[in-house]
Amino acid sequence: MKRDVIKIDEAKCTGCGVCIPGCPEGALQMIDNKARLVSDLFCDGLGACIGDCPEGAITIESREAEAYDERRVMLENIVPKGMNTIIAHLNRLKDHGQDEFYKQAMEVLEEKGMSVELPKEKHHAEGEACGCKGTQIQQLAPGKADVETETDMSSQLAQWPVQMALINPAAPYFDNADLLIAADCAPFAYGNFHQRFIKGKIVLMFCPKLDQTLDMYIEKLAQIFIQHEIKSVSLVRMEVPCCGGMEAILVKALEKANKVKMVKVDVINIDGSIR
Repeated sequence: MKRDVIKIDEAKCTGCGVCIPGCPEGALQMIDNKARLVSDLFCDGLGACIGDCPEGAITIESREAEAYDERRVMLENIVPKGMNTIIAHLNRLKDHGQDEFYKQAMEVLEEKGMSVELPKEKHHAEGEACGCKGTQIQQLAPGKADVETETDMSSQLAQWPVQMALINPAAPYFDNADLLIAADCAPFAYGNFHQRFIKGKIVLMFCPKLDQTLDMYIEKLAQIFIQHEIKSVSLVRMEVPCCGGMEAILVKALEKANKVKMVKVDVINIDGSIR
């Protein structure tokens, strides 16, 4: 069958092992100082490990693969690791709207005479889209989170383009700039984004999960830091795990440019509040 599974770029993988704890299902293991996908059966394809990788070495691909086996994952990789791992796995299934897998997991626990109580959380209806928290279907309450008193709705955008794929690192507007690096989704989640974050800054936007040119982004950012004096750097990302890759990309760019910068990071929750 054709389905989503993770893919590891061995050239990018440094063997740091940061991704391993993020996969309680046991699909990832360290072999020969590299993270490896050891079994299609254990990979649920949800990509929660993507945000854990500081090198951007993990992506998702759609290919022919054995079906994910929740029962086998529970018996071989989850239950033997103890109650904390069991709870973490069950919570992850609930967070991703995996109702059928959650049911199968609970059946395994019942067969073994094990009982687990989880905090009551919003549960996804059968048939809803699944994936990491960034792809869950959610209905929000517009205007009820993080209310601002600012009434100026004028655009604060000071340059064009803003997408990293289109940016020219030699552009003169980077000279002595206060740089804002933002996740694509952030301006939609935070209603007063222009006044709170864009005002007075030069903006760069990209998505660490969907964009396929992250190496180019690292090089572009590095060239911006090399060719221009940047006064300050701010980063605004979403709370979803995959968005954590933005910070890793920025760190790699600064290292490549041999620069040290203090970076202000704001994390936007999906309901529009700021963490």
